[in-house]
Amino acid sequence: MELPEDILARVILFVLGAFGFWVARHIYIHKRSEENPLVCMIGFDCHNVVHSDYAKFFGIHVEVLGMFYYGAIALFYFFLLFIANILPVILVDFMVLLSFTAFFFSAYLIAVQLFILKKFCSWCIVSALVSTGIFLVTIHVYNLSEIFNPSLIFQSFIL
Repeated sequence: MELPEDILARVILFVLGAFGFWVARHIYIHKRSEENPLVCMIGFDCHNVVHSDYAKFFGIHVEVLGMFYYGAIALFYFFLLFIANILPVILVDFMVLLSFTAFFFSAYLIAVQLFILKKFCSWCIVSALVSTGIFLVTIHVYNLSEIFNPSLIFQSFIL
């Protein structure tokens, strides 16, 4: 897989990663604070969502996984702005795979909120939107639209 030539895309992915890290860190800090609890928009129930049985994955808090993921994305694309020719291709492939995995994991967590908990966390939705943004920009940058063509995916489920 080739490195993205588009400097704007690298900047966008860096900013999305940094913003996603901030959101995950915000959840992490306020989830543990009794003085400053996590506050959601009216009609949302952040407390019950982030303290549910689904707030951990293999014993690791989901917001910690988010901080690692978004931090890795931000650092990778920050370095890619300056030292693109030094990074090994396998690292690029790994980051692309990580973006796809994070997108599908975010979709799973939104589905949990929708169908199981029947409660939503606005901060979690923002994180899922950031993850989706990273996924879509990654598809565009690495020219993977044929692999992740929604109509082809839909057709494969029908057949």
